[in-house]
Amino acid sequence: MNRVAAGKVYLVGAGPGDPGLITVKGLERLRQAEVVVYDRLLNPQLLRQIPAAAELIYVGKRVGAHTITQDEINGLLVERAKAGKTVVRLKGGDPFVFGRGGEEILLLVEAGIPFEVVPGVTSAVAVPAYAGIPVTHRGYASSFAVITGHEDPTKPDSSIRWEHLATATDTQVFLMGMENLPLIVEQLIAHGRPASTPIALVRWGTWPQQETVEGTLADILQRLEGQPFGPPAVIVVGEVVRLREQLRWFDRRPLFGKTVLVTRSRDQASQLSQLLSDLGAKPVEAPAIEIREPEDYGPLDATLQRLRDYGWVVFTSANGVEAVWRRLKALGLDARDLAGVQLAAIGPATAQALESHGIFADLVPEQYLSQAVAEALAQRGLSGVPVLLPRTDLAGEDLAGALAQHGAQVDQVVAYRTVQAATLEPEVGELLRQGKVDFVTFASSSTVKHLIALLKGDISLLSKCATACIGPVTARTARELGLRVDIVAQEHTVPGLVRAVLERSSGGEEARWG
Repeated sequence: MNRVAAGKVYLVGAGPGDPGLITVKGLERLRQAEVVVYDRLLNPQLLRQIPAAAELIYVGKRVGAHTITQDEINGLLVERAKAGKTVVRLKGGDPFVFGRGGEEILLLVEAGIPFEVVPGVTSAVAVPAYAGIPVTHRGYASSFAVITGHEDPTKPDSSIRWEHLATATDTQVFLMGMENLPLIVEQLIAHGRPASTPIALVRWGTWPQQETVEGTLADILQRLEGQPFGPPAVIVVGEVVRLREQLRWFDRRPLFGKTVLVTRSRDQASQLSQLLSDLGAKPVEAPAIEIREPEDYGPLDATLQRLRDYGWVVFTSANGVEAVWRRLKALGLDARDLAGVQLAAIGPATAQALESHGIFADLVPEQYLSQAVAEALAQRGLSGVPVLLPRTDLAGEDLAGALAQHGAQVDQVVAYRTVQAATLEPEVGELLRQGKVDFVTFASSSTVKHLIALLKGDISLLSKCATACIGPVTARTARELGLRVDIVAQEHTVPGLVRAVLERSSGGEEARWG
């Protein structure tokens, strides 16, 4: 994006909560922002898309507690744009559906600030859809209305014409209406809506903690008695609510309602988090490790400059592949320097990392344990063969020793370092203390060691959740450090780990053998 001298403001709708519901254009604008002014109820995952150098300004509001006034928000947008900045005003849902987007744009017009509007997916449609409720349906509803529920329906100058609204459309969707629910129900019935009309309340719609309460206008208030069911919620009134039992899908996914701790490094957590999220779980990323460059590139550089001396290069992780390729590029080398060298990739993720650089592994062993890998290589002939093993700085299982037993001449070189993360987010410790984590996942021995260290050695915090390990080596480390291991994946990959968690959650036998 070329920044104009006067700066520019992009009014971007973020969608109702699920980070996948932001538009492609909205995401592009977010990734190019220099200043982001954002609201409450935005998924934190979206904030990770913002450039590290960008200025983040939180302006969230809730009933009775405004971080900043609307006038101050308007002033911020004008000030930053006049300073020549590319500003993204990030709003939940769609900025023009009760998002005060029109007000903010009018002030930009008055100030002569260039702007662009990027619509978002509105919660008025998306939240019912995630609850299995279409706002229209040929057999039930041919019209719908979206109404603010934040306005007091009884005030004398109400802009809501209840005498017309109550029966004007087949479906009514109220946003921000939980506090006024008794008055909304009263007004609808008083103005002609049958008391038997179905109603659904969808709380935290499109988020992993989504909840839905159904009833009729006659009994919905009674159904809520004693339930801590507050905002944010969308209220849907109409015959379309009857379709929910057939069409609901989001809260029927097999891991829905489960909270899973993901301890991989932040750069690698996304695959595991996405797989869990697709199955309905709430992944909580708690990176226990960080991947860093070697303290001294000398040994790695010297090795890479004589790659053709080796018969095999054995990559044990995607991290190793990426570390080697970054250094090849820095040295002015490329894939041609691997001519005549055979490559082994331990695991499909490692093989995929190689493929991303246009290289196909000559060998991907079926099993990922040291002895099995060494035996698979030995079948190709290892006696006297020089083998390069680029790895992390941590001492792990003795793959080098197993290869040497088959006659290989093994050179190990540190390609990257695995270090403990600086800290855990406060949310993680709080969830563990409250027993609100269902599963904790470990994809390597280092994640076990460093998570325990970050918890100050208090393994009792992990006693209330099931411990899932990617394979027997990681499980052994967990047991040695005093953890109860509940699940060991039979396929030692991230998808295999997720399948094992799924088996355990659904009561299957496969995950119990660990």
